[in-house]
Amino acid sequence: MEVKNWPKIELHVHLDCSLSYDVVMQLNPGISPEGYRNNFVGPPKCHNLADYLTRANAALKILQSAEALQLAVIDLFKQWKADHVVYGEVRFAPLLHIRQGLKAEKAVEVVNKTVEECIMESGIEAGIILCTLRHFSENQGMETIKLVEAYAGTRVVGFDIASDEAGYPIDAHIKPFQYAQQKGIPCTAHAGEAKGAESVWETLEFFKPSRIGHGVRSLEDPLLIKHLTDQQIHLEVCPTSNVQTNVYNEIFDHRVTEIYHAGISMSLSTDARAISNITLEKEYTIMRDVFGWEKTHFLKCNLEGIHHAFASLEVKEKVRQKILAGYQE
Repeated sequence: MEVKNWPKIELHVHLDCSLSYDVVMQLNPGISPEGYRNNFVGPPKCHNLADYLTRANAALKILQSAEALQLAVIDLFKQWKADHVVYGEVRFAPLLHIRQGLKAEKAVEVVNKTVEECIMESGIEAGIILCTLRHFSENQGMETIKLVEAYAGTRVVGFDIASDEAGYPIDAHIKPFQYAQQKGIPCTAHAGEAKGAESVWETLEFFKPSRIGHGVRSLEDPLLIKHLTDQQIHLEVCPTSNVQTNVYNEIFDHRVTEIYHAGISMSLSTDARAISNITLEKEYTIMRDVFGWEKTHFLKCNLEGIHHAFASLEVKEKVRQKILAGYQE
């Protein structure tokens, strides 16, 4: 069963964690393949999520200009094209790209413009999710959600909170998510990765997202499983990343198939293509070879993915037809 050419949805991928060697070489011409591996690719196993997140530092150092962000977006679309992605949502935190004088508004403007151009050129439908981070202040969160609001009607489609959920409480982030609710802005939120089911519960209660980034530890609480299925909360599952961040010891231990059979809405994503040295084709191959997934599993996940995407009904239907056609071939 060949997975390469099947149309794919990717709802959870971080721009700064997905730089290929080719684009890093454009931004840092002196770097060797070994230097790239040492600085931009994480080890197969990190101590925890906090350790894993430090692996993004090298990328953030070079993503401090409009040109660098533009090249990163173009690079991601090339990776999506190779993976046969038909719809993707890329996320980034604008406030991480202002260290050398670039304004957060400019960062969003250039990513939005480049995504628009890449959609026209590649035919891949796409959206942008702006992230606040767990260690950010309430003011930084408000600045980020207001950037989402300012770009309503463009390719900016949603709001997220990322980074180390175990290291920081939710308090500083309640107000930005309340603002998102008031303005009808679609939200997702990282939870149930570095912490267990209680993190997912509080995230759902206070942030009210329609999707959860990762969420794999939801299985630790049967009541939460029921709540996720009843409320149709979608989980953005990234198997390889979960092993690398030590949520699971080995890929064989991952409970992704349990999530699927529990009836929870889910789709597959890479999370961090460079840090995890992964593509969607590789993720699908792992699911096929390790867990015995068949075409029906992947079709269901992709249909769930586009159903829960932060896209217009018109785009959803167009992409849904591409998925159905691709899986019939």
